[in-house]
Amino acid sequence: MSRIRPPAVAGTFYPDDPERLRAAVCGFLSRPARTSSPPPKAVIVPHAGYVYSGPVAGTAYAQLLPLRGQVRRVLLLGPAHRVPVRGLAAPSATHFRTPLGDVPIDQAAIATLAEQPSWGSDDALEVARAQCRFDPPETPTPLPEALDFLFSEAVPRSYNTAGPGYLAYLPGGGLFDAALASFIATATNRYVGVSAAAPVLAQLEANVIRWFARIVGYPREARGFLTSGGSLANFGAVVTARHERLGEKFLDGVLYASDQTHHSVRKAAMLAGFPEAHVRVLPTDARYRLLPEALGEAVRADRAAGLRPFLVVASAGTTNTGAIDPLEQIAGIAAREELWLHVDAAYGGFFLLTEPGRAAMRGIERADSLVLDPHKGLFLPYGSGCLLVRDGEALRRAHSLRAEYMPPMQEDPELVDLCEISPELSRPFRGLQAWLPIVLHGIGAFREYLLEKWQLARWAAGRLARIEGVEIVAEPQVTVVVWRLRADRLEQRERNALNRELLRRINERRRVYLTGTMLRGEFVIRICVLSFRTHRERLEMALEDIADSVRSLRAEHDL
Repeated sequence: MSRIRPPAVAGTFYPDDPERLRAAVCGFLSRPARTSSPPPKAVIVPHAGYVYSGPVAGTAYAQLLPLRGQVRRVLLLGPAHRVPVRGLAAPSATHFRTPLGDVPIDQAAIATLAEQPSWGSDDALEVARAQCRFDPPETPTPLPEALDFLFSEAVPRSYNTAGPGYLAYLPGGGLFDAALASFIATATNRYVGVSAAAPVLAQLEANVIRWFARIVGYPREARGFLTSGGSLANFGAVVTARHERLGEKFLDGVLYASDQTHHSVRKAAMLAGFPEAHVRVLPTDARYRLLPEALGEAVRADRAAGLRPFLVVASAGTTNTGAIDPLEQIAGIAAREELWLHVDAAYGGFFLLTEPGRAAMRGIERADSLVLDPHKGLFLPYGSGCLLVRDGEALRRAHSLRAEYMPPMQEDPELVDLCEISPELSRPFRGLQAWLPIVLHGIGAFREYLLEKWQLARWAAGRLARIEGVEIVAEPQVTVVVWRLRADRLEQRERNALNRELLRRINERRRVYLTGTMLRGEFVIRICVLSFRTHRERLEMALEDIADSVRSLRAEHDL
């Protein structure tokens, strides 16, 4: 069937048999029309790219054919369906059964992500201010009304972070299967902080950690825990390194990071009790990678001053440029100087599933700890980070405490009490969000998608370089390409203003959403290819919008 763009929603029905569907549609059409309603639009059923199979759906479709000139929107959600979306993007369920009744999943919100604008409407802030309320509602709101507000008013007024055109910051994916896992985890509400409370579920989460450890090349005794993201995972690493290298008296400790390291590392040091002056920010080379010789010199100078160097943080994919620090060299310095080596691989780490990623990050397996963000490289919804530690017992030594009201902890080395190796006692069952998609699709599917993004970023960089006036500032080391409109005859302030205007014009078309950053005083524009829904056709759109915007700006400024 032909794929069509769905019209505005005027009526939606979710029946479970064709006769009820026909009755619902006829009942809707017989209602008095509102004066403000648009005239009826013809739609082909099914719409928005859905293809339904099976006798129930087929019969319903046949019965609706005589009404197709009047029906505005009908969405059939039943067990007999399929969605023509590639691989990981395909939803795996149609409705949830709740005490309030069956709650349908409006799959149009997922199937039409590619057609939705890359970012929200201009009135988003005004609508947000109008929602400022200090008192909760006293009476109930019907579920359809609440959901309609969410999907019609709230969700569209935001960045389309799950769409293929979101090339900003470090995109999150939003796998549907992970959302389903989150629903199951929160609805069953099982507690996995102590293994005895839910042994099998706790083991599933422990298995996810083992899978991640295997991906990065860690030994069997490695352990880790899932967090809300890389920020808290970095905090866990700093606390563990502090305990292992400094002990209880740690205020003379010094840690090292580059001028491109994520700011969450500095925040983690602050939260862990270190003076800001004891975080050494080291320079980077022409490719924005930490300079090993600068690290060695800083360590020697701090030791001579009576301080205790204890931790160096390297990056495997920085946010600004995707830079990968020289991990082998840094690991050698860390071993010689007895520093704890932590690698922030929140963005780049899962590219270790690919051959070029493993080659680019050689030496990462020597790190004492590292961070991964499954909500980046595994395309999970936001709120999924991971800390891995090579010596799993180091986590226990840094986090374990007992209380009289707690049940006995595990003695079996294969079973894990997560509260013993992490900061949290009360915690959600995070592991299911990663476990279910990996089990349903296999890790090979993720490898294939990541390799596609790796190749697409390099293809995009090559195409960008052909656009007259564009300068590539940083070639992709993972999947970020950094560029700007070259205007050497202008002062830096004017160049920066020009590139900010260029970014605005590109985003104004709302087919893609890009972001900029500052590199050594220059405003530059980034493209980050990471979403599993982003394929070559969307990058071609981006390049069209970039080329058109560059051309118009160069003409206006006689560049």
